[in-house]
Amino acid sequence: MSSFEGVSFHAQQAAEKALKALLIQHQVEFDRMHNLEALLRLAEPVAPGISTDLAGAPWLTPFAVTARYPGAEPVDRDHAASHLALGRAVVEAVARRLRANLAEGSERS
Repeated sequence: MSSFEGVSFHAQQAAEKALKALLIQHQVEFDRMHNLEALLRLAEPVAPGISTDLAGAPWLTPFAVTARYPGAEPVDRDHAASHLALGRAVVEAVARRLRANLAEGSERS
């Protein structure tokens, strides 16, 4: 795996883990998966609009597994930068929602 494929893999992983953190925070059960589109669908009821806000995120899904093995299509610098931006957008969008949820919870205490 080149450094560019590594960027794409880690961008996907960051997005996946962020979405799973959101689901866990809201006690939404999910199966073992790497599919960002499916995770966004699960998150939509507890984070309305997240699927629309992060419509590009599913483009990262293939980099969860296949990009790590020989024969995968190589990733160039421009695509890696785009993947990094997508991953960052997911993490930031989820972080905003988690902060709001945590602040709301502290007000109830």
